[in-house]
Parts: sequence; structure tokens; C-alpha cells
Amino acid sequence: MHRFTSRRLAPACLAVAAMLAATGAVQAQSAQGGKIKVGFMLPYTGTYAALGTAIENGFRMYVQQQGGKLGGRDIEYFKVDDESDPAKAPENATKLIKRDQVDVVVGTVHSGVQMGIVKVAKENNTLLIIPNAGVDEATGPLCGPNIFRSSFSNWQPGYAMGHVLADRGMKKVVTLTWKYAAGEQSVKGFKEAFESKGGKVVKELSLPFPNVEFQALITEVAALKPDAVFVFFAGGGAVKFVKDWAGAGLKDKIPLYGSGFLTDGTLEAQGNAAQGLETTLHYADGLSNARDKTFRLDYAKTYKLQPDVYAVQGYDAAQLLAAGANAVKGDMSRKADVYKAMESAKVDSPRGAFTLSKAHNPVQDFYLRKVDGRENKVSTVAVKALADPARGCRL
Repeated sequence: MHRFTSRRLAPACLAVAAMLAATGAVQAQSAQGGKIKVGFMLPYTGTYAALGTAIENGFRMYVQQQGGKLGGRDIEYFKVDDESDPAKAPENATKLIKRDQVDVVVGTVHSGVQMGIVKVAKENNTLLIIPNAGVDEATGPLCGPNIFRSSFSNWQPGYAMGHVLADRGMKKVVTLTWKYAAGEQSVKGFKEAFESKGGKVVKELSLPFPNVEFQALITEVAALKPDAVFVFFAGGGAVKFVKDWAGAGLKDKIPLYGSGFLTDGTLEAQGNAAQGLETTLHYADGLSNARDKTFRLDYAKTYKLQPDVYAVQGYDAAQLLAAGANAVKGDMSRKADVYKAMESAKVDSPRGAFTLSKAHNPVQDFYLRKVDGRENKVSTVAVKALADPARGCRL
């Protein structure tokens, strides 16, 4: 057995001390001067590709307006195509967090994919900013100190429209949607508001996602003769439904209302069939605030495109990150301080200023919009400062 003396231990101790000092110096240098790593996990191919691009465009534009820095540090971007495939979500999110070691994940659009990202972000205590997917669970039962949203919950736009129709004296309404989370949660919000004010949802109709064979259901709605119909459809399905509804001769017989995604990004394809339709959403064309006017002008100049709700949500995701990064002077390792600053942020959004609920979902105005030409023009504020109830959240 060897006998160790203080003389023999001294060089080893000095070596360890030197190594620890060097590691600390590197960490300090990283905290003070390294780049903030942002990981985009968005759809870059397939049905939702345009939405992913708009989100990234909005995010990057805000960063560029800050001179390319947040919290005094440059931004380095990493990208993963989520392919709108829930089965690939955990693996793809893990790539950004483990392989690329990002400070924040920004994603995504598809609610099924979102559930996988939330799981991985929670397991790794990685900051996650959700720039679109409205799945209620993300800021409900699956909420967490590191989970933030710059968009909406599925419950919110439906709830806002429930108030509108009740206030208009509607008594009997039929709902119609795809049978999946976004549609069902939107209808749930609508029903909660509408029936709380004396209305009655007389029938809830649905069809499997992404089925677009609407004719039988439209015939059933006509036979029920409700005061109005509330629907949730988006994208290509929304285009076909609105055209089928008008084609069945119901456009001027039974008033049709929807969550804003019925007419967002779809008006060109819907054409005359969409004229006059009313929807509720947290963004609209024709808002009068100065921030929106500047944002729309800058976006059009930068990308040669008109911005939409997805671009706004990406822009505000960057604003939320800035609130956290600025509070810690770019040291993203101070996670608790980053989260605290983001929680208390007041975001000067193009949609109108908003704050976050305790569950980290925007408390925001929802607008009643009416289709006029190729715009969803604001009519009025349907519900001011609407907060999602965040049922099941234990923060």
C-alpha cells in the first residue's frame, strides 16, 4: 500500500484547483459573452410549412430590430423540421436540447407535436416558448415554470364567440368540427360561454380529422334549423367547408360563425363564399395601435409579404425571450430569474399589449372580425383581457 503525504498530494490538489478555476472561467465567459442558442422546432415541410416560416420570420425580425442581440448577446439559431409528426416529437426536441444544447426551444404549430415537446422540455428544465399550438393541456395540467406561450389556448377564441352569439340573442346553436383536440377544445370554450348566458347548444356534430366530406352534416344542420352554427376548421378543410356551406344555399339562411382560423390564411381560396363571415381571434386586420402599423410595414419591407397571426406570435415569442434575457444580461444559466422576468413581462404586441396568466398563457383581447375582400377586418373587441382558466395547472 502506498503512503500518501501532504507533499505528494499538493501537486494533485493544485492541478484540480487549476482545472476548476479554468472551468469556472469558461462558464463565466460563456455567461457574459457567449451566444444565446435558439432552437426552432417548426413545420418546414408539408401542410403547415407556411405557418412555420411566418413564425420564424416574425421572431427573427424582432431580434434584428434589437441589433441582432438579446440581453447583450448574439443569437445563434438551430432548426429542426418537426414534420407535423407527433411520433417524432420527443426525438426531435431531444436533438435540440442534448445535441445542440439550445437555451430555448421555440415550437410548434401542431398540437400533437406540442405535447411531445412539452414532455421533453419539462424533463430537461429547458425553456420552451409555444408560438402557436393552442392545446389547452400545455398551460393546463402540463404547465410548468419553464413553459410559456405567445399565442392562445384553444378554449379562448371559442369562448369569445360564445359571448358574441349570446349577446346577440341567439338561443339555439349547432356546433361542427373535426373530432380532434383543437376542434373539441374550441367547441368546449364556445359552449361554456354561450350556455352560461342562457343559450343552448342543441347538437354537437363532428367528423374525423382530416375528413372533408361535409355534405351529410350540412344537410343535418339545415334540418335542425338552428339560430346559428359555430365551427372550427382550418387550412384546406376550412376552404372546402366554407365553399360547401355557400354551395348548399345556407350562407344567407343560417348565420355561420367560427374561430378565427376558419378565415385566416384561407380567404384567397375561399373567394366570395367567405364574404361577410364573422370570426373571433386575438389578431385582426385594421387594428389602430401604433405597434401594429409599424410591425406590418416592417414585415412587408423585410419579407415582401403581409404578416398574419402566425408572424405576430413569432414576433412576440422573441419579445418574451428578450424580457428574460435582458433581466439576466444574457446569462441564460440563471433560469429561475429568466422565468420570473418572463412571467411579469408586459408584451407590447402588434395584437395589443398583453400580460401572462399564472399558467403563462397570454391574457389578451379577442376581436370580432368580419371578412371584407381579402381581409379579416376588426369590428370590435369581443372580450377584453380574456384569461384561459388553466384548469389542472399546479404552478
